[in-house]
Amino acid sequence: MPSTPKAVAPSPLKPHRVVVLALPGLIAFDLTIALEVFGRAMRDVGMPCYQVSVCGEMDELDTGLFGIRVKHGLEALSEAQTIIVPGTEPATAGVTPVVMQALRKAHRHGVRLASICSGAFALAEAGLLDGLRVTTHWKEADSLARLYPQVEVNAKVLFIDEGQVLTSAGAAAGLDLCLHMVRRDFGAAVAAQVARLSVIPLQREGGQAQFIQPQDLPHNKYLEPLMTWALGQLHRPLSLDALAKKACSSQRTLNRRFQEQLGMSPAQWLSQARIQRAQTLLETTPLTIEDIVSKVGLGSAANFRAQFHRVTGVSPSNYRRNFGPQGWHAPATAFQLPSERPVQAPR
Repeated sequence: MPSTPKAVAPSPLKPHRVVVLALPGLIAFDLTIALEVFGRAMRDVGMPCYQVSVCGEMDELDTGLFGIRVKHGLEALSEAQTIIVPGTEPATAGVTPVVMQALRKAHRHGVRLASICSGAFALAEAGLLDGLRVTTHWKEADSLARLYPQVEVNAKVLFIDEGQVLTSAGAAAGLDLCLHMVRRDFGAAVAAQVARLSVIPLQREGGQAQFIQPQDLPHNKYLEPLMTWALGQLHRPLSLDALAKKACSSQRTLNRRFQEQLGMSPAQWLSQARIQRAQTLLETTPLTIEDIVSKVGLGSAANFRAQFHRVTGVSPSNYRRNFGPQGWHAPATAFQLPSERPVQAPR
């Protein structure tokens, strides 16, 4: 099996050439993420770290609210050391045979490829994600896994670095990925300066799992009544035996139906439901951790914190800080009124 070519390392003197591929259906925010992060990266001597350009198969693109004129054609990809593929709506929009051929050629020549959000679909369609661990926006993750079964999709993380190929989750996760690439190319000091200018942390805690919305109950005459009942009993310990008796079923049959409909066991679903209830309480109430534990049936506060971090990637207190109403948790230095002194950039 031929070895994977190594990504081109940035030159210590010349700017690293980044080309952003603009496809039909382009998500404009994803495009600007790459332009802003790589365009702001500067060496100590005041020289830019990157030379950034935008190319596409089409001269003009409609983003929905405004149009974009693309200066360069796909031939610009042959000069790139890194290619960024922003997301599109729909996810597979604009992935023509010509685009796939250009991406494959770049990959063969060792060019580094990175996708933001649903841009992973373009790389997958070109066959460049086969056998790799990848991520994309959590709403598109199931579709990516279904369309490209040879790709290992992880919907919980913000980004994945597989060396020559990198993928990120949706929206702001593209910032995390681009900052990671700057850090990998030119060091933490350069990446930290870009983060300061963008007023964002160099590295966020947790992953994409903390943003995933709870799934609706399946429209299944067998499972839906049982699950509705169980959601009203989350404060109580619920064993597999108790669930099976409520469903008038054997444990083996119940487990098989959960696996068929949800791809998980009853115990896994129940644990997930308890965490999702805890997320709602953290978002909408000022209840203490101990009060929340008693309402979601996860035993001790220590066990609750461990389970919550395992599922969401962050602690309950940090989750509340991110998603709970301001006033319950926000530190006094988090914002200031216009009459107060300006907020300084984080050090």
